[in-house]
Amino acid sequence: MTGAPNFDLVLDLIRGEVDSGRLPTAVFGVATSDGIQVLEAFGANGSRPLQTDDTFLLFSASKPLVGLAALRLVEQGKLALRTALSEALPQFGVARIGEEVTLWHLLTHTAGITEATVAPETSVREQLLTAPQAFRAGEYALYCNVAFEGIAALVESVTGRSFHEHLCEDLNALTGVGGLTYDPTTPVVPIGGLDRVMMDVQRFRDIKHPAGALNARAEDLLALGQMLLRGDRELIHPTTLAAMLTPQTAGIPRLLPDPLHIGPGTGQEWGLVWNMRMGSPTLLEQRLYGHGGLSGCQWWIYPDHDACFVLLTGLMNPLDVGVDLDNVHNAFTTCLAPAGVDAPPEEVPA
Repeated sequence: MTGAPNFDLVLDLIRGEVDSGRLPTAVFGVATSDGIQVLEAFGANGSRPLQTDDTFLLFSASKPLVGLAALRLVEQGKLALRTALSEALPQFGVARIGEEVTLWHLLTHTAGITEATVAPETSVREQLLTAPQAFRAGEYALYCNVAFEGIAALVESVTGRSFHEHLCEDLNALTGVGGLTYDPTTPVVPIGGLDRVMMDVQRFRDIKHPAGALNARAEDLLALGQMLLRGDRELIHPTTLAAMLTPQTAGIPRLLPDPLHIGPGTGQEWGLVWNMRMGSPTLLEQRLYGHGGLSGCQWWIYPDHDACFVLLTGLMNPLDVGVDLDNVHNAFTTCLAPAGVDAPPEEVPA
């Protein structure tokens, strides 16, 4: 009789990418609502073997945590999805006559804010305040990092404290979480492929860009994934999560750079900050939500299978060197029991 899911297929895939040198490092973990099922590290961190509790820079895999921090305040009645950014920053958008950019727009990439660079010489707040209007709020969907500084400003306006401190203290207080930090001096696993991107990563960390400068361990994301899978109100109410997973941008025209860094034709929909890859032509299982990042970090939840996975790595734009992270999705999917079918118990010898 078949027992619990076996993840050797996806582990072998990742091990092969690291052994070949195409991926410099990787920590891969799987959790269900019952706890962590798999957690393994591959490669080296400097002169020592990589450890499963090593810290990585998440890049855009940070974004769902920003959304969760904001929605926890919405649950408390301190923010609303229609709260205007101008309530926190009156100087924002003075030329945007007759419209308001709201928390909803910021969470769904529909704010119409033009972005120049993710590592500006000035502060991210100044970049937000001086950004030209790309389109009227809600007219299009365009992936935008600087919009997350707007979320940060709204959080600060109702908590009276630094966004970075609030997010980390709020989420690190949850069961199993404790390694989230925006501290730019935190040692992280080295990042490869920097010569292929025009980005000052240390500057990105130094300005504590809310959209991607969060540092974390695999176990932090796996703990949060477990809470999401079991509808744990310690993190977020199930009703709130259902709202976050309701497609928000259906019918809104897309101006679509590739936020997942996995190539064209990704097929996706935006919820409230979550990326849902419904309709993706490259995935065997499309009923999932999560987010990826520029350095290959991935955090995805498969609610129909009561499972999530975390892949932390450090390679800018992995697809540029032939590492297709959708292969990880598909290998992971085929390790799982079919949706809605519980894995049979281990056979007990007579």
